[in-house]
Amino acid sequence: MKDYGLDLHCTMLIEDYRELLPKYRLLQQVVMRKLSEMVKNAGIELNAMESRIKAERSLAGKLERKGDKYQSIYDITDIFGCRIITFYNEDVDRIASMAETLFEVDWSNSIDKRKMHQYDSFGYNSLHYICRLPKQLYYNEENPELNQIPFELQMRTALQHVWSAIQHDIGYKSDIETPLEYHRNLSRLAGILELADNEFSRIRTDISDYRRRMESLVKDGKLEEVLLDGDTFKTYINLQPFDKLNKQIAAITQAELHPASPMPYLPLLRALKMNTLGDIERMINENYEDAYQLALFQLGSTDIDILSSNIGLQNLCIVHILKNDGGKSSIRWMFDTINGPSELHNDMAQIIMEQASKLAFMNNK
Repeated sequence: MKDYGLDLHCTMLIEDYRELLPKYRLLQQVVMRKLSEMVKNAGIELNAMESRIKAERSLAGKLERKGDKYQSIYDITDIFGCRIITFYNEDVDRIASMAETLFEVDWSNSIDKRKMHQYDSFGYNSLHYICRLPKQLYYNEENPELNQIPFELQMRTALQHVWSAIQHDIGYKSDIETPLEYHRNLSRLAGILELADNEFSRIRTDISDYRRRMESLVKDGKLEEVLLDGDTFKTYINLQPFDKLNKQIAAITQAELHPASPMPYLPLLRALKMNTLGDIERMINENYEDAYQLALFQLGSTDIDILSSNIGLQNLCIVHILKNDGGKSSIRWMFDTINGPSELHNDMAQIIMEQASKLAFMNNK
């Protein structure tokens, strides 16, 4: 066993550490599992979740500096520590609230470093809880020590973690006097990171509010007020606007509809000058019957028994393009836009043009 030259009391603490090390490892497994379940159930997306058990050499260094503070090994609260790194400030608070219900928190030793700075200063922000594992959460008769061992839970955002890593890398401590130039530059950097943290949270809130507002407009049928974008198109798809046409087309050959996402059609719809969901609704209403007639011509003499659930939308777009003076090259462009460029699309466009040429809407233009 390595001798670190410590006094008798600290040497005994090192011996206790060695004896308890398997317990610390078991505690690490239990706590990380409980935290993972907690975060998953809450649906919070993390940047990282990590843990470590303090190495013996590191513990010896700590005891050398301030070993007289600790009466027993259980007074050293950071031998096992875990860290949860979120993307947003509000998720730090959510995780902290859940951790308070999950673990026993030693409030006298827990620190919210986010509240420790003066209003005109910046610095390392993080929320540190000293916790214990309550028996009602986990108890093992063979390892009762697990409910006695304190551990540190750090919660911070990704940008706060960046700041902490920078501080550690350059050995900067805010309470140590440094040349004013360095202090000013570091404070500027910390201020930028803090501002970015707040802005990311604000932007996420604004986007969430926008999505809720658009969902409400779609639900109320106010489609003309809803701009077409990825989020609003997904909401619109949930209303199954192409479902009636799809089923009518499938009934031609009693085909089964194979589910397919309409999202690849979004760039095409935008290119066709569909600016709002109201524009798509008009395209459906104006071209519904012609899209069905095109399908009749395509499928009437076949025994096709599986169709993509995008068949209705595809035929609506074809009819819309042809009614607006598009030709073979425009139909090929449509397939290239949806599926990516392919020489096969030229043949597909030629077949569609031959089919459509016999339909009334082409002859009445």
